[in-house]
Amino acid sequence: MELRKLGSTGLKVSVVGIGCNNFGGRCDENLTKEIVYSALDSGINFFDTADVYGHQGLSEEYLGKAVAGKRKDLVIATKFGMQMDKDGRKKGGSRRYIIQAVEDSLKRLHTDYIDLYQQHFPDDETQIEETLCALDDLVHQGKVRYLGCSNFSGWQISDADWTARNRGLNRFITAQNLYSLIDRSIEKEVIPACQQYGLGLLPYFPLASGLLTGKYIRGSEPPKGTRLASWGERAKSALSDNNFDIVEKLTSFAAKKDHSLLDLAMSWLASLPQISSVIAGATSKEQVQQNAAAASWRLTDEDMNEVHIISSP
Repeated sequence: MELRKLGSTGLKVSVVGIGCNNFGGRCDENLTKEIVYSALDSGINFFDTADVYGHQGLSEEYLGKAVAGKRKDLVIATKFGMQMDKDGRKKGGSRRYIIQAVEDSLKRLHTDYIDLYQQHFPDDETQIEETLCALDDLVHQGKVRYLGCSNFSGWQISDADWTARNRGLNRFITAQNLYSLIDRSIEKEVIPACQQYGLGLLPYFPLASGLLTGKYIRGSEPPKGTRLASWGERAKSALSDNNFDIVEKLTSFAAKKDHSLLDLAMSWLASLPQISSVIAGATSKEQVQQNAAAASWRLTDEDMNEVHIISSP
């Protein structure tokens, strides 16, 4: 498994990371362990979770138990900021909440430090300066190694970077955003901002919620148990004729190269230099192995150009 620098830091992470959003939900504790062990066997050292994943932080708890005894060899990322209670008190980017949130995550993860602590979504009610000052304190206290943002726009990344540099604070070193051959919208502003300020990109939903695995058929209902099956009416936009046109062309391209659609989706992202790690969720050890193997295919410049044309909006 290829290792890459996490943003501009010296920390190395596997080019494929495990998205832990299914832990504590679709994956119980035993299945979580199977997935984690399969990832380790595949050379994956990067695990991305969040306090809100699973019921009441179960994703962090299950991950912490699964990696017991192996912590020093792994890079664990988690996130804060999404609502964790019914009355809306446990959320956001205020200093008070961040101090509480990090302690809760450390406890659930059974660790005394977090490698990458990410703000899950921008908080319109809290100045970014307050958030960054609180996060900077956590770095100096040794509770957090590096900082990242998730679902930030290009201008929000720019604003956060300017604020951190102006105040002499630790900066965000990664940006985690939705990115795949089906949704390339971040290429307009987010990727240029990451390149300008030296942030590594951590794309999530690289398989477009399964659309880039070939499991969905044009004109048919999503198979039971799949992610899109649980979306109801929202699935219609993902299963549009335009998206299926792209999928069919990509499938044909991959077949000519003796690869699957999934291989192409993962390898396209892994072939981009700005990508630190591709965050891929899994609900079985077989999926982990497929994702890990897929990223080993490196597309040529000619391949990249052709895929770029096929998948252009």
